[in-house]
Amino acid sequence: MRTTGSMNASSLRNGGFDRSIGGFFRDAARISRSEPKTALFFARTAIHQRRAAARRREWGKRGVHVPPVMIISVTRRCNLRCAGCFVHAHGRPAGQEMSEQELRNVVAQARDLGVSMVALAGGEPLTRPEILDITRDHPEIVFLVVTNGSLLNDHLLTRMQAQRNVIPLLSLEGFEGETDCRRGEGVYDAARGAMEQMQQRRMFFGTSVMVTRRNFGLVTSRVFARELVARGCKLFFYVDYVPIQEGTEHLVPSEAQRRSEPLTMNLFRREFPGLFLASSASEQAFGGCMAAGRGFIHVSAEGDLEPCPFSPFADVNLRKVTLRDALQSTFLRKIRESDEHLTESEGGCALWSKRGWVQSLLAGQEPVAPGQSLAPEPSEDQIPSLGDRLVA
Repeated sequence: MRTTGSMNASSLRNGGFDRSIGGFFRDAARISRSEPKTALFFARTAIHQRRAAARRREWGKRGVHVPPVMIISVTRRCNLRCAGCFVHAHGRPAGQEMSEQELRNVVAQARDLGVSMVALAGGEPLTRPEILDITRDHPEIVFLVVTNGSLLNDHLLTRMQAQRNVIPLLSLEGFEGETDCRRGEGVYDAARGAMEQMQQRRMFFGTSVMVTRRNFGLVTSRVFARELVARGCKLFFYVDYVPIQEGTEHLVPSEAQRRSEPLTMNLFRREFPGLFLASSASEQAFGGCMAAGRGFIHVSAEGDLEPCPFSPFADVNLRKVTLRDALQSTFLRKIRESDEHLTESEGGCALWSKRGWVQSLLAGQEPVAPGQSLAPEPSEDQIPSLGDRLVA
C-alpha cells in the first residue's frame, strides 16, 4: 500500500513534470515565431497537453498511474552497428516484434489515458516507415523519432514535413570524428545532409546527444550548440552514457560534469533559440530517476512494459493485457515507491546500476511476456567495444 508520504511526493513530482511539459510546448512556440504555422501548432499543443494532464489526474484518482511520456522501441533492427549499442549489449534474444496494428493499439490506448508525448526509438525506427501512418492518425500526440538519420530520404522527409506533430531527433556524439567513431564512417555526413534538407524545408527538428566523460567538453560547448543551431536544430536532448557494456564504466560522465549540466542547459536557453534538455538535469530537478511511470515508461519491440530502455525487465506484456491494467503492475509500483533506490546512482542509470535489486522485485512473479523478460549478460563478441573505439 502506498504511504501518504509517497503519494504526496508522487503528486508533487507529477505536477512539476506536467508544468515542465507545458513549458516545453510554450517555449517551442516562442522559438518558432519566425514560422507562424509551427508556432501555432505548439501553442495549440500546449492546450492539448493541459487536457491530457487533466485526464492523467482523473485516472490517478482511480488508481491508474499514467506517465506523460511513453518510449516505444518499435524494432531491434538497425542498419548500423554502433559501438556500445544498449539494444545489443543487453544480450537477450529478439522476439516477434509488435505488428503495425498492435503498435496502433498501444498508441491509441496511450492517447485515451492522457499520454502527451511518445518517443519512437529502436534499433532504427525508420526501418519501419509504417510508423508515420500511425503518427499521422494521432495528431494530438507529439512524436519524437530518434533516428541515426541515414534512412531519411525525400519521401520520408516529405511525409514528416506534413506532420507537425513529428519531431525527428538525430543521434549524435559530437561532430564528425566523435559520431563516426561510434557509428561508422559517413554517418555524421548523412546526419548533416538530413539537417540541411530539414532546414530547407523549415522543419522543426532536434538532436539526441549521448554524453560521455570524454566528449562532455565538446557537446556542452557553445561551439557545438552554435553550429547545430546554425544548421536549423531547435531541440537538444542530452542523454548520459549508461555502461551496459562491461568495462566502459569510465565513460560515464563524472559527478562534477553531471552536476554542471543544469547550469549549462539554462545558459544555453538564454543564449540560443533552442530547447535544451538533459536527462541528469531532469533527475536532479524531479528527485531522481523518472522511469517506471514516474515520468515515462518504456514499451519494448515485443510489447513488454518496462521501467526504461536501459532496464529491460517486465512482468506484463501489452499483447496480453491492456495498457491501463499494465500500468498497475506490481513490479512498476514497487519501483516507483522506492525513492531510496532511485535518487542516487554512480552516473548513468540508477535502475541498471541496481539491476540486482530490480530483478529481485520480480522474484516469485511469472512474467507474461512472450519473449525473455530478464536480460542475460552479453557475451564479449556480441557487440563492438565502445571502450576500444573511444579510449585513447
